[in-house]
Amino acid sequence: MQAYYLPILVLGVPMVLCEPALAQGGPPYYTNDTATPGSHSWEINVGYMPFLYATQSTSHLPDLDINYGIGARIQLTYENAWLRVGEGARAAKYGLGQDQIGVKFRFVDNEKAGFAIATFPQVSVNNPNDSVVRGITPRGASLIVPFEFTKQLRSINVNWEVGYNLVHLGPQGWIAGIVAGHDVSKRFQVDAELYGLGTFNLSNNQQTLGVGSRYKLHPLCTLLLMAGRSVATAHNGQPFFVGYFGIQFQLPPKPF
Repeated sequence: MQAYYLPILVLGVPMVLCEPALAQGGPPYYTNDTATPGSHSWEINVGYMPFLYATQSTSHLPDLDINYGIGARIQLTYENAWLRVGEGARAAKYGLGQDQIGVKFRFVDNEKAGFAIATFPQVSVNNPNDSVVRGITPRGASLIVPFEFTKQLRSINVNWEVGYNLVHLGPQGWIAGIVAGHDVSKRFQVDAELYGLGTFNLSNNQQTLGVGSRYKLHPLCTLLLMAGRSVATAHNGQPFFVGYFGIQFQLPPKPF
């Protein structure tokens, strides 16, 4: 699949879906969904995320994703990770990743039609450490401005996302993804994802296919699993394995 086909595919999905909605994206997947935790509720995701390439690797050890609900439609998000970057036979480098701060707003939530749309702008900035100098994080900040859509096709839940990536000290880019899944039971859900990101000058594009599941261990605790690889042959910067292995904690409202 050519890099520029994926955003067109994802943008075209809303034209063909037409039944009630249920959110399906978010961890362990890269595609975000329209769901928010709920008023004064917390959703905390802690996971191990490996990205393995032919000559190098990057791992989040762990990745911490904290979400807080304000009202029924707004979510505040903070995410960061402790990174391990390996390259060939060289000693691995460790450092703190970029702070990612975002606000999600679900501005369309038609329960009767079963359709929702949200926007989720997120800014990524470096911490005052040596991660940039050591080549662990990019030099500049970035701003992602995506839109998420959620819909249901009979027993298949579908979520898709498309967005623009504004990068300081780097080429501008895009993100696009779609997740489709099925609730096997009240506790077990299986999904498949096609996700892509890249730059408009085609200098750094990749698309990945992944399969995963969520299994509710407890009303407040869910197991998150995902594994996948690049659509293209694993060369020229394409990963031969990507994954997410973690736990989601959902904490009920607490009075301030």
